[in-house]
Parts: sequence; C-alpha cells; structure tokens
Amino acid sequence: MFAGLETGYSVVEDTNLPTTYTYRDAQLNSLPLRALNQAGGWLERIGRPLPTLDAHSIVDAARKKAGTDDLGGDSFREPLERYLEAAREEAELNTFGRLGVRGMLTRALTNRARLHQWAEQHPEIRNERIEKPWVIVGLPRTGSSLLSNLLGLDPLARAPLQWEAADLIPPADLETAATDPRIQQNQVEADQLHALNPPFAFMHPTGATLAQECVAFFMYDVRTLGVETQAHVPSYGRWLETCDMAPAYAQHRLALQALQAAQPTERWILKTPNHLWSLSTLLETYPDARIIWTHRDPGPVVTSLASLVNTLQRMFTHRKDPRPAAEEWKSKLKSALTTGMDFDANAREGWCTHVQYSDLVADPLGTVQRIHDHFGEQTGRLHARRIRAWMARDRPSAMGRHAYDPADFGWSYPALAEEFAAYAERYSVAPD
Repeated sequence: MFAGLETGYSVVEDTNLPTTYTYRDAQLNSLPLRALNQAGGWLERIGRPLPTLDAHSIVDAARKKAGTDDLGGDSFREPLERYLEAAREEAELNTFGRLGVRGMLTRALTNRARLHQWAEQHPEIRNERIEKPWVIVGLPRTGSSLLSNLLGLDPLARAPLQWEAADLIPPADLETAATDPRIQQNQVEADQLHALNPPFAFMHPTGATLAQECVAFFMYDVRTLGVETQAHVPSYGRWLETCDMAPAYAQHRLALQALQAAQPTERWILKTPNHLWSLSTLLETYPDARIIWTHRDPGPVVTSLASLVNTLQRMFTHRKDPRPAAEEWKSKLKSALTTGMDFDANAREGWCTHVQYSDLVADPLGTVQRIHDHFGEQTGRLHARRIRAWMARDRPSAMGRHAYDPADFGWSYPALAEEFAAYAERYSVAPD
C-alpha cells in the first residue's frame, strides 16, 4: 500500500536511535533538506511554489524518461488531475513533499509507458493467463504480509517483488532474476528512505527482494491507495472509493502478464486492501481468484495505521496535527469494510475464505491447510515442510518497536470498538 519515493536525495543513517518509535519520531533532520524547505517556503509565500505539480509537466517528464510518447491510453489523466488538485489544495506539502509526490507520479507513469511499449514489442505477453491467483483483501496490519509470505513458500507460487514493481521493464528472466542490477539500485533507495525516516523502517518492512503489495500496479493508472499514503488528499480519496477501477485492473493484469512471460509462474500471490472497494471488478478481471479476507480487532488496526501514515506524511507536510490524516484513514477503513460486507452479503457462497489474525499467528501451517481445503486443494508436502522450516528459523532481535496510542488521535479503544461493532460482530472478530 505504500508507494516508493523518488526524490534524488541521499542521506546518512543516524545510529543513535531509540528502541520504541511513534509517529513523533519522524522528523526531517537532514540539514540540506531543511534548507531546501526553507527556501521553498519563501517561494511559496511569493506565489511560486516549486517544483510544479501540474499534470502536463509530469506527463512530459514521464514520456522523456520512458523514451516514448505512448502511455497506452489516457485513463490515468482524470485521477492524475484530481490527485494533483488535492495535493495542491489540501496536503500542505513542503518543498520536499512536492518533490516526493512529483517523483512518485513521474515514476508511475514512466513504468506505465514502458510497460505498454514492451507489450507492443512483445504482443505474445497478452496471451499469458493469470489463473487462480491468491488474493488477500484484508485491512493493513491484519496478518496479510505473514500470510503472503507463507503462501509464497509454495514452490509453485510467488508474489511480485518490490524491485519489480518499482522498475518493471524489461522484466527479469529466469537467468537474471537474482542478479539484475535493479535489485541493488532499489535496495539503495529503500536504505535511503529508512535512513531519512528511521521509524518507518520498523513500522513497515521494505526491501528490494521482499514481496510487494499489488497496489503498486494500480499506481500505473493513478487509482490507488498508494498515492494517498504520501499526502493528505481527502477529496481524491472520496473520488477513488467510487471510481471505475477497470482501467487500473487492466494495468495490473498486463504487469503480471509481462512478469509471467519472462518467469513462468503457476500462481500469483496478490494483496492490498484496495480490492475491498472493487471486489466485482477484481472478479471480472480474475474470475477464478482465490480470495482470502484477513480479520483483526479494528481498534489496534486503525490506530496502528493512523500512526504509520502520519509517520510517512510528517516528512512531507507543514501540518503538525496528526488528527486530520488519522480521521481520513479511519474513515477509509470503515468505508472499505462496509463496501466489502455489502458485497459479501450478496455474493455466492464460498466466494472467499475468512482468516482470523489470532488463528494465523497461533497455527500458521494449519491456517494455510484450511485455506487450501476451502478451495478444494491440498497443501503440498514440500510447501508444508518449508512452512515448518520458515517458522522454526532463528529470527534476529528487533531493533525497534512501533508504539501507538489512540489518544494521540482523539480516540479510545472502547469508542473504536463501538464504531466498528457491526464488522466485528459479523465476522466474530475478537479483541486483541
């Protein structure tokens, strides 16, 4: 759900870090970047904020980087313009934030252009069939990453990797999958982000070879929660919740086809809460998708995510009050659950399987076996052995812990429990 940044700045990691992190620890300590923001603030005051956040210049920059004028249609234009308007009017971005947003959008559209150019040059990739993908649709912080990792231990399945989503074309083939120089390049970018914002590293794992949420492919059409994590853009968010997601799923499928043609893959492992708003479109795109809805006490989920989003946005905005972003994301998660429950009430029986976070943590292998059983399959012997080995491995001691408190956002756990009571009752979600 968290989109990559492209700012062009290198930073030095601070090794004197606390062991518990909150959103308050996300401070812009880089002297060059603080000077940049100071200079940018002066330009803002005279009505000349830089860099510009206009659709035309961003599209031109993407075309120049991609080396082609063809972006595979213009379905991205309305969401791009809506997002940029919200970023200018609502996000209160500092100069570094404007650089981050512009870089993020330029990279997304560059990837889109390169993907469509690749498809024109290699039309056979459109014949790739994306069959029976695993699709995890639960909210963030509900064990979706753990479950994705467990499913990914099946030698016949894999998730897109973070470096692949960041720099898709040309897709790595079987010979270069482990040695592609883009892996190191993407890891350098992740390390720079962690050095710039150390608390984020302990709240949301990032790394070139880690599994990536498939929301990254929605970025190519600028219809995604990913762009909302970077900036407070509530008007764009309201539009996104009801927009036609078919163009974004078209980019999503084509990206998977490109990857699969280069590295044949039996099963894809996909995950993002973005799917909860568009389950009908998901199933139109992948009719045989095996959908898993993960559940966890929404109180800690919402509070943790509010802290996480503020941790990321704090570097990019003049706003110090964490409550607007927290309220926005609480509203978004409630909307996602309501939309998902409405779909569930009218869907065919067995359209998905439900997984409780407590069950997943208590019995990972048993949970995977029950998921397979729901869809009429069996967990392979090698898959089961790999899960046991992975769970038994020695884990390095955590260097930091994410601490969050609903009071920071004007909430309490009892009030959140009441607000999300209908969801918790319907799916028998126990308190953490």
